[in-house]
Amino acid sequence: MKRTSMLVLMAVLIVSLLAACGGGNNGKGGAAGTSGSEGTNAGADADAGGGAEGPKKRIALVLPEKIGVNAFFTQMVDGLNQAAEDFGVEVKTIESTDPAALEQNLRAAVADGYDLIITSSFTAVDALTKVAAENPDRPFAIIDQAFDAPNVRSIEFREHEAAFLLGAAAGLVTKTNTVGAVVAMDIPLLGKYTSGFEQGLRYTNPDANFLVSYVGSFTDPAKAKELALVQYEQGADFIAGMSAVSDNGIFEAAKEKGFLTSGQDVDRTVEDPEHIILSQLKETDTVVYETVKDFAQGRFTFGTVHYGLAENGVGLTFVTAESPSPVPGVLGQEKIEQLKKIRDDIVSGVITVVNPLEQQ
Repeated sequence: MKRTSMLVLMAVLIVSLLAACGGGNNGKGGAAGTSGSEGTNAGADADAGGGAEGPKKRIALVLPEKIGVNAFFTQMVDGLNQAAEDFGVEVKTIESTDPAALEQNLRAAVADGYDLIITSSFTAVDALTKVAAENPDRPFAIIDQAFDAPNVRSIEFREHEAAFLLGAAAGLVTKTNTVGAVVAMDIPLLGKYTSGFEQGLRYTNPDANFLVSYVGSFTDPAKAKELALVQYEQGADFIAGMSAVSDNGIFEAAKEKGFLTSGQDVDRTVEDPEHIILSQLKETDTVVYETVKDFAQGRFTFGTVHYGLAENGVGLTFVTAESPSPVPGVLGQEKIEQLKKIRDDIVSGVITVVNPLEQQ
């Protein structure tokens, strides 16, 4: 009996030991040494940015200029801060004063150990090319710029889709049958704006005359105003601003002469609803937010990601997004509904907006 009791006791102890060892998984599943990460993913083991799983994920946004100069970049900071709040990550925005400072700031973010480093625009290409190549194990992302590197996510917009909507609107509101666009620079990226605009203009008003002028800078309102006044003298009663900070000069001219205009990136109608009747939107806050979300939740991949009308990455005030401004009388709800139908037809593929960069 003593021998039998001893055997039973030993069996109970062994079962208890096995149960204790097996409980270490806490319901996570999977064998030791396995990982959910793929070769093209970064941060795939993140659980909403850290918490009980480890330290918070740290993400840096390195901007090519000072905050507050261009709303395009200010929006990014808004998206970054909202993502930090929603996903429990630690974030930092680093401003640059010039391209040389941008490279230094990218290197500083690497040295500070940020898990993901985000930057933006063509002015960042040279610096990111160097820094990403020197740090092949560090994930990077660049917004609004094509970029080919194994450790970089390139985020591009289908601006030509939103420009089509803006051009369609211009075709509906013009009374002189002449519309214009004052554009920052004659570069391929901005060709998506002018080409998309002209396609939309022809869709609603095939006989309209289209004028295009180039400022040569994103930050020269005086030159933009001068060009807008020339287009006005040529009969344009709607002149689209496509020149970033330079658009302020176009808005000045519109107020002085009484023609209609539009802004870019953010809702500029709130500044002068009588003359700035539309804004072509570029939702850079959404893009930064979604990039951080992907990284925090383990879905971050490299390669190219595109944002267009379907993804709410681009749009047009009153058509794809609400505005504090009233619907302009020159547009009216009937034309807004017509533009919404055009938006739906672009998303569904009924209307094809040609990307000029894909024709080169």
